[in-house]
Amino acid sequence: MFWSTMPAMASLAPADVALEEHLGQVQLNITALTHLTKLFLGPMLERKSGKILNVASTAGFQPGPLMAVYYATKAYVISLSEALANELHGSGITVTCLCPGVTDTGFQTRAGTEGTTLFRKLRPMSAENVAQDGYRALMKGKPLVISGMRNWLLAESLRISPRRVVTAVSRKLIEPGD
Repeated sequence: MFWSTMPAMASLAPADVALEEHLGQVQLNITALTHLTKLFLGPMLERKSGKILNVASTAGFQPGPLMAVYYATKAYVISLSEALANELHGSGITVTCLCPGVTDTGFQTRAGTEGTTLFRKLRPMSAENVAQDGYRALMKGKPLVISGMRNWLLAESLRISPRRVVTAVSRKLIEPGD
């Protein structure tokens, strides 16, 4: 994929991230997701059954300084998924949005975040546990699942916290650690 050859994002100042990197994130997380959903939704509607699982992130619940485009694209995935789940209610088709938090994958190396407070202090979930949470929610037809109790509590706390504080904490977690 295109993203495997691009420089780490969190280690660069926002102005130093190539436009192609940002557009690549938009292409993958927004355009491709929207296109694939549209392609599969038609046949599902014809047969009056189907399940769609989109993968967002707890990043989508907050602004993300130093990774603003990534966080914003994940907010899009959450918003689109929840809206489609509502639109399709009663059609035999469900839409589930999986929102993992810090997960033990190669993403942290790719994004340049393995040395951040986020990955050093918060114990990442296993990819297997995240996948199981997503599958269970998909099978139950839940519109949104936040994988892991700690991640759920964090996402819920964002709703009542002042936006300025949320943004400042988000930045502190993604900055390179001591």
